[in-house]
Amino acid sequence: MRWRRARARLAAVAAAATMMIAGAVVPAATAASVPGWLSTKGSTIVTASGSPYVIKATAWFGMETSNCAPHGLWSISLDEGLDAIAAMGFNTIRLPFSNECLAAKSSNSINAAVNPGLISLSPLKLMDTVIARAKAHGLSVILDRHRPDSGAQSELWYTSQYSEKRWIDDWKMLAARYKNEPAVIGADLHNEPHGPACWNCGDASRDWRAAATRAGNAVLSVNPKLLIIVEGVENQGDGTATWWGGGLKDVRSAPVTLSVKNRVVYSPHDYPATVHQQPWFSAPNYPDNLEGIWDANWGYLVRQNIAPVLLGEFGTKLETESDRAWLKTLVAYLAKTKMSYAYWSFNPNSGDTGGLVTDDWRTWQTAKLAALRPILTPSPASTPKPTSTPKPTVTPKPTSTPKPTSTPKPTATPKPTVTPKPTSTPKPTATPKPTATPKPTTTPKPTSSPRPPASASPRPAGITASWIPQSAWGEGYVAEVEVTATGPVSRWQVSFEAPGTTSVSNAWGMSCRLSGTTVTCQSADWASTLAPGQTVRVGLQAVATKAPSSPKLSVAAS
Repeated sequence: MRWRRARARLAAVAAAATMMIAGAVVPAATAASVPGWLSTKGSTIVTASGSPYVIKATAWFGMETSNCAPHGLWSISLDEGLDAIAAMGFNTIRLPFSNECLAAKSSNSINAAVNPGLISLSPLKLMDTVIARAKAHGLSVILDRHRPDSGAQSELWYTSQYSEKRWIDDWKMLAARYKNEPAVIGADLHNEPHGPACWNCGDASRDWRAAATRAGNAVLSVNPKLLIIVEGVENQGDGTATWWGGGLKDVRSAPVTLSVKNRVVYSPHDYPATVHQQPWFSAPNYPDNLEGIWDANWGYLVRQNIAPVLLGEFGTKLETESDRAWLKTLVAYLAKTKMSYAYWSFNPNSGDTGGLVTDDWRTWQTAKLAALRPILTPSPASTPKPTSTPKPTVTPKPTSTPKPTSTPKPTATPKPTVTPKPTSTPKPTATPKPTATPKPTTTPKPTSSPRPPASASPRPAGITASWIPQSAWGEGYVAEVEVTATGPVSRWQVSFEAPGTTSVSNAWGMSCRLSGTTVTCQSADWASTLAPGQTVRVGLQAVATKAPSSPKLSVAAS
């Protein structure tokens, strides 16, 4: 299988000549070439020669968070992550970013011992390097404006701090920067429009179709060869609601028409019941009802040869029967329609979905990859054995304290997008943001007494928490905390002793403060409200002379 070939290639490279780019070791013989500029023909994405092409992407988030760098570079090298993604069978990276990071002077959380040369780069130059290295591994790149600032996603494409002009100017800057780089194939204009965002409603302050047209034309005025990727809205013209960025019903009567033809790709997001309990998950004909829902919201664009669709986010921890049924049905749908897609996410630290690797950033999530096998090329059969984690000797100190970030998509960021939306970091991304508290997928069994009658008092608010170390080096550490609700929780708190910790530089799913040697973290954003039995994984990054190994956690909830 391809991962074995990749390992053999790396072994051969170790004995071959190498060169250095931005401090990274570059193999003398690179991977298969990228397809180059793409365009559209009806509902198909095609290469310059007219051959049909399916974008098979996964998101590697982090450049939209206060780290301003792909997450996990505290544990693995950039090349190691890209090699794994290519070996899994993907051909593209969806790379979330924030406008704040584009202007930042430095990134943080990169392990200098594992990624020599990267820590001195500005986020924009780091983006250059990610693109160059992705290309060397045969991977194209979709740039995804996931957030305006690094703290949270926005409903609309602008905020009081980041104007529409700033949004468009930054897109034109990126279009010019990569105008001669065919590995950069698309611009995902704004992640997960939702809330007041509308499609063709005529209100310039919230009409996403009109804004996407303005931004798309601006990008194409600089580089007419880019695909313009346009997400949907949450609230559709017929009164129905769906995922953030997921509604494209109104494209039928009001498509995005740009100055350059054959460049628009529509991009909904879709998630399972563990991300948010949509009404269709409890229908008696679930999961057989899903195909009709997808057809109505966005699939018709491909079924009726109107325009290409790239399912821009979908993902799951794959821990419930409902989620497994959802993913099996969705993969079959993508295979049947030959739609492009971007799985959320490679990162293991997506709070809603987890990732394609485990917390060591090396071991593959084989059950997920087996479920995705029908749409991956080639099919991954097994996971390479993880190599030992190098012992970091130093980590860069951020030039200023970054704002705390939240997870994703979903969504977020964090979506760590709708980003994002992250088991530890923002979703970033990733991740569609629920408008109501998700219902737990299972009810915990009582440990001692039979289930009380319906008239009994509800269980009091409460949580349990466990410490999950991620990475530690001479000047800091990253750790996660897994929190499980034992009753309905509207807010919670975890504190622990951490001698040697001098500051908390980043957190997701919670906000943390240091007082003396005690770190106290309070729930935030997507992890605040928990239903009985619900589990979330949150995290923090700290500057420290030593890392806590297994601190005693004090918890409180209300």
